[in-house]
Formats: sequence, C-alpha cells, structure tokens
Amino acid sequence: MDTILNSTVPEGSTEQWKDRKRYLWLIGLVVPSLVFVALGGWALTGSGVWFWIGPIVILGVVPAIDLVAGLDRSNPPDDAIEALENDKYYRWITYLFLPIQYVGFVGVMWAIADGSPFGLGELTTLDKVAMAISIGCVGGIGINTAHELGHKREANERWLSKIALAQVAYGHFYIEHNRGHHVRVATPEDPASSRMGENFYQFWPRTVWGSLKSAWHLEKKRYARRDQHPFRFGNDVLNAWLMTAVLWGGLVLWLGPVIVPFLVLQAVIGFSLLEVVNYMEHYGMLRQKVGVGDRQRYERVDPSHSWNSNNIATNVLLYHLQRHSDHHANPTRRYQTLRDFEESPVLPTGYAGMIVLSLVPPLYRKVMDQRVLAHFGGDLTKANLSPRKRDKILAKYPPPAGTDLRTQAQRDADRAAAAAAAPAEVLAARCPGCGYTYRVEEGNELEGFAAGTAWADVPDDWCCPDCGVREKVDFMPLSMEEAR
Repeated sequence: MDTILNSTVPEGSTEQWKDRKRYLWLIGLVVPSLVFVALGGWALTGSGVWFWIGPIVILGVVPAIDLVAGLDRSNPPDDAIEALENDKYYRWITYLFLPIQYVGFVGVMWAIADGSPFGLGELTTLDKVAMAISIGCVGGIGINTAHELGHKREANERWLSKIALAQVAYGHFYIEHNRGHHVRVATPEDPASSRMGENFYQFWPRTVWGSLKSAWHLEKKRYARRDQHPFRFGNDVLNAWLMTAVLWGGLVLWLGPVIVPFLVLQAVIGFSLLEVVNYMEHYGMLRQKVGVGDRQRYERVDPSHSWNSNNIATNVLLYHLQRHSDHHANPTRRYQTLRDFEESPVLPTGYAGMIVLSLVPPLYRKVMDQRVLAHFGGDLTKANLSPRKRDKILAKYPPPAGTDLRTQAQRDADRAAAAAAAPAEVLAARCPGCGYTYRVEEGNELEGFAAGTAWADVPDDWCCPDCGVREKVDFMPLSMEEAR
C-alpha cells in the first residue's frame, strides 16, 4: 500500500506488530454501563450518591487514572494499517455502545417517571437531577461514538451516528462537524475552534449557536445548488432532529410530561460535554494564510493545528479522540489506526483532566496560555486570539522585534496589491509543504507536462508530485531570482 504521509515510525510487519490496546478498547463500553452500576449501588446501599456516578467518573476517576497510567505513544506501522482498518472487531465495539446507551437512557427516564423503581425506595428530586446529569454524561460520550461513526463512508454507520446523537438533540453536529468544522478548523470563522483569551463560558454560546446556524446553512446551500427548498426529508439536519422528536415524543407519551425537564437537562449536559472538548482541542490554534490576491487561502491542516494527548486512559475511553491531529489529516481513518505526531502540541494531561481545568478559567489560562505562546515561538500575532482581548494579550506578551503588527485587512490589501503588480506569467511555483518547485522551462515529463508547459496550462486539480498533499492553488509563485 502507499506510504502514509507524516508517518513517524519506520515500516514494520503485520506479523511482528500487535495492537497492545486491542482488548482495552472494550473499556469504552464501561461508560454507557455506568447507569446500571448506579442503580445497583443505590439498590444495595440506599445512597443517592450513586446517581452522581457520571460526573464522578468523568471528572474524577478518569483524570486520576490518566495521571497514574501514563502515556502511550505507540503507532501502528504503515503496513499494518490496512489490516487494522479491515478488522471488524473494532467496529463492533462502537456499534455495541448504542444499545447499551439507549437501554440505560430509557431506563433512567422510566425510573424518574416512576419515582420508586422496582419498589426499592423513593427517589428525591435531587436523585432525579443526578440521574439526568449522569445519563447526560453518557449521551455526551455517545456524541464521541457518533463522531467516530459519522466520518465513515458506509451508510449504515452514518445512520448509527445520527441515532447516537438523537438522545441529546444534537443531530446537526453530524453535518456541521464533517462539512463545517473540518473545513474551517483553527480559523476565526470556525465556531468550534476556541480563541486564546476566550473562556469556556464565553465559547459555549458562540459554538452552540454558531454550529447550529452553520449546519443549517450548509444543508440549505446544498439544496440551493439543486434549485430546491431545504425543507425535505433528505435534509440531514431535519431528519436528525426528527429522530430526536420521535424519541422524546414517544417517551413523553409513555411516561408523561414529568420527564420533559429531565430530558432537556440531560441533553444540555451531553452537548456541553462535547463542546468543552471542542474548546480544548484547538485553543489558540490558527492556520496561517498563504498565497496572494484571489489565490489566498488558509494553509492546509497539519499536525500543528490540534492539541493532542497520549494519556492512555482517556484515549481508550474516547476511541483515540485525543490523537486529534491525525484525525484532521485523515478524517475517514478508523480510531484504532490513528497515530501520534512529534510536531503536535501536547496537552499537560488527558481530555478528562482538561475538562476540569476548562471549568475554572483562571486555572485553564494559567496552564494553557504559556503553551500557546511557546507553540508560536513567542509570536502571538500568529495565534487565534479573542478579538476583544487581542490588544491586552499582545501587550502582556509582546511579539518579537520585527513582527508584522498590521491588521489582517492591511496585510490582505498588501497581498492584493502585490498580486496586481506581479507579472501575469509565472515561470516557477513552489509547494509550500515539501518545497517541490515546478519550473516552466523544465516541465515534468513524469506528470505529463512537457518542457515549456506554462503554469496556466497545468490543471487546477493537479497535486504536488512529491508530497501528494498540496494542490496547484497552494503553490507559491516565485520571482525571477527565486526561480533560478
């Protein structure tokens, strides 16, 4: 098979290499099972503390295990990836999450409505709130399962993704994440990429509302290209919401309106758990703009644009979500084959521990702002900064001498002027990723371009023959001196 881009390990052998985490992935099924543990603990002890098992495990137990269990930086060798991708054992682990999730969800709603499940004792209002919060935590982790399934090409897995999202009424995530976030990640335009100086409580309304608007706009635009209105069953925002309406409506008809506030509470907890993870994944990260004039665009996503963590406990719990850099480089790759990169910025602990830090903004900024500063070599003009705190941040962390402090609008205007002044004919252009240079006088016979083939005659969809990642639009025209 083809060599995998950015591989950080030498080629290995499928006979020699074995997945040491193969059976650890089953730990991911512990989370949806917590509801049954809680009910059993309450039945045996009569203590309502058991109903808080969701936040206790996610915010307490897992971060502690992360600190003790340590890191796992092992990567599958290139020639083992195809076999790993095709091993259906890993798929069934994610499939099994859903029935356990929904049995627990329906069971909790029934227990809340009954008030005295199995006649074992009366549930207090606080008990019911705790149960809703815990099942919301399960739903939040279920969004991560939906995330894994929603990126796959198989239609059945995409529908399973929407089913997983129905519990927490966040079905539009299926569209926004795949077609919105992955396109705009680590840019100011992305509602799911947090900005340095922005705390989680400021980020939450921006990302929740922004993601909802973006998802609807993406589907509306898709139907507009067909000259059709978006109010159709095929609209993936509407049919995902319809699943929630059917699920919640059926439960309310069965159990009564008493469960409505608890349905809402668990949903808010669930999608907030997703958004706090979004908050930390790209905090302060910014893809720089390349090109000039109408050729200007954001650089391609690379491992430096996502915060990673190799803490093994959270990684097996979240299906390698913490290997976020490789996920953005290869969105369809299955969780068991995601790799670690040396160049990825690293969080001080796993996602579970970072959630706790995120809920305390002064502590989070004390830990993370210095890491963002170091990542950009002390030049925070290259970071994604909160607009209302930009001046304050740059005053606290002055950029190195000689840094271009002009506004983005001024830089854009300068690039446009340079493009207008540049000669129409391009004699050479360089790939900004690997440095390959196309020279008109030489052409590239292997690619089918004879010597003298003008740059304008090279197809727009042509990719760099060396790295295979950068497209023609990414190439940087060179001056006469640079071309020599």
